[in-house]
Amino acid sequence: MLKKSLRDVDLRNKKVLIRVDFNVPQDDEGNITDDIRIRESTFTIDYALKHEGRIILMSHLGRPKGKVADEFRLTPVAKRLSELLNRPVKKLDDCIGPEVERAVAEMSQGDIILLENLRFYKEEEKNDPGFAKKLAALGDIFVNDAFGTSHRAHASTEGVTHFLPSVAGFLVEKEIEYFERINRNPDKPFVLVLGGAKVSDKIPMIENMLTKVDVILIGGAMAYTFLKQEGINIGASRYEQDVADTAKVILEKARAKGVELLLPVDHVVSDNIDGTGRIKTTKDSTIEEGLMGVDIGPKTIDLFKERLKKAKTIVWNGPMGIFEKDRFGEGTKKIAEAMAASSAVTVVGGGDSAAAAQKFGVQDRLTHISTGGGASLEYLEGRVLPGIAALEDKE
Repeated sequence: MLKKSLRDVDLRNKKVLIRVDFNVPQDDEGNITDDIRIRESTFTIDYALKHEGRIILMSHLGRPKGKVADEFRLTPVAKRLSELLNRPVKKLDDCIGPEVERAVAEMSQGDIILLENLRFYKEEEKNDPGFAKKLAALGDIFVNDAFGTSHRAHASTEGVTHFLPSVAGFLVEKEIEYFERINRNPDKPFVLVLGGAKVSDKIPMIENMLTKVDVILIGGAMAYTFLKQEGINIGASRYEQDVADTAKVILEKARAKGVELLLPVDHVVSDNIDGTGRIKTTKDSTIEEGLMGVDIGPKTIDLFKERLKKAKTIVWNGPMGIFEKDRFGEGTKKIAEAMAASSAVTVVGGGDSAAAAQKFGVQDRLTHISTGGGASLEYLEGRVLPGIAALEDKE
């Protein structure tokens, strides 16, 4: 069921309470090092301003654990947002209480207020109804534009929906559109590209996707657990003994369903992961003792690229190797470039994959890069996201 969006409600002279995701990385001096989440929020904010709303923004930042901590204040975010919008953003020193209520009551049309970090209150993550009610009292309409936190039933994502008309912002609307299409009606052939460190993180997603995909390409450290189940020597590569049996079942299920599941046929290997040790490329899928896989090899890159060329839908979750080290980044780079060159619908599931797309300069040539790593993973697992389920359905 599709959800109501900003376009479906009248914002004129309304106080528009928007949950955004301003949980952005900062350096030791408090400078924002990646403002993509702030920039993505501006489409919803601009629309609400043009339709004569009064904007109240709320977000968390970091993990202050229910206590006020100066390093987690949203002051640098307000400054950056003000620059992006080219208009003042008033940052308050709290998110509830008399001073906040007074500031909101005095707002004029076109004003923008940013509340202080929601997680300075332990009630936020506990989804405390009293706290949610106080937040909701600040607005006339609630807009969820924080996809990255929608998989958590917190006061500012799920709790406030019990007290206000609740709709999706443009970013959340876009995320819903692509993930619903993937889950319900993907164009075929559908290729799922998986990587990253741990099989255990991806098991529910693989099991859900086995009923939808045509091809699964597995690289990254998670590939070695699967390779070992196929009787292949993986040397000193990462191996998850506790999910080995599950990996074997997944291989069997894929074969039974006619899903082509491809594992690396060669590797870049090293005796350490910091990029300073001995590095070589294997002739085949076998890795000798004392060496560990750190990237997919050239034969695997070519094999994976062949499958990507034929795809109409591609979902990518997890890098092919330790891409942060340039000497171990070739596999991830080539797969990212192949996706960018494809005419398929290409969706990247947040986190490290999004960082890789940015590093290799392909982000603008992919259909959709999710802003929520954990939320996108849960969507691909077929789970209900509380912050989205709570929004009003379109009639």
